[in-house]
Amino acid sequence: MTAATTPGLRVERAGPQALIQDAGRFGVRHLGVTQGGALDWVSLGWANWLLGNPPETPGLEIAIGDLELRIEASARLALAGADLGATLDGRPLPNNASFAVEAGQRLAFAAPVRGLRAYLAVPGGIDAEPVLGSVATVTREGLGGLDGHGRALAAGDTLGWRGQGCADRVLPRDVVLPPEAEAALALVPGAQIAHFAGDSVFAAFNREWRVDDRADRMGVRLLGPELHCRLSGMISEGIPLGAVQVPADGQPIVLLNDRQTIGGYPRLGALTPLACARLAQLAPGESLRLTPTTPAQARRAHLAQWARWHADD
Repeated sequence: MTAATTPGLRVERAGPQALIQDAGRFGVRHLGVTQGGALDWVSLGWANWLLGNPPETPGLEIAIGDLELRIEASARLALAGADLGATLDGRPLPNNASFAVEAGQRLAFAAPVRGLRAYLAVPGGIDAEPVLGSVATVTREGLGGLDGHGRALAAGDTLGWRGQGCADRVLPRDVVLPPEAEAALALVPGAQIAHFAGDSVFAAFNREWRVDDRADRMGVRLLGPELHCRLSGMISEGIPLGAVQVPADGQPIVLLNDRQTIGGYPRLGALTPLACARLAQLAPGESLRLTPTTPAQARRAHLAQWARWHADD
């Protein structure tokens, strides 16, 4: 931590995966380095917006819960994303809101009530040394995080923040995190979709899918109709965020932030970044549908989200 850093949070009990995340690493995939960053970047952005931080400011991604933090400095923090039963000194905290804390208090996260990942924002962002331009934690590659080596938080760690004062905002009424509506994930068709059987393409966009329990920061397997592709082999190629690969068993795998940089399975296309954020909050067994969109529509929706965060600048 730098000399100007406020030592604000001490980890008393570490959950299964509490990770420092920002927007991720870009311009490094030619080195074999993946993107990383917040899976639900929308919730991280709103948590930061509540405090007046830029949306990509480093915060804490809390998956599943079972985390306890001791407050070591008075401040205003913010939570957005999943409801993990957060409490402050045993009293329930409102989700998707900012709140004041005092030194000596305990902030705890129990278990998922709705959604899977909550995002904690602090004044000015969590202070950690960037690696390849980002503090995003990628445990598989040993990059980023508190010590730069990609490890999840552990008991005894101390988190500092870079800022002092901050805004005290309230989420717009139309922002619900995670969204309550049925998950309709926008997918930009492309890659090898022309090589899939016609009935498989129809099924992909007209049948229901369920999230498998084989899901992590690398990717999420979907269970549903068996998709058939006529390609017998492929040369490995670059894999973007949200790529929907279909291996031999016909069950799609959506590749997320910690994905490998190349792959050789045929792809239906890719989920939009907004759809990836929505998928990150779906628990195993939850249902979803895929809906086709165009690159132009996906771009407009993406830019509209960023414009909301910067409307008051």
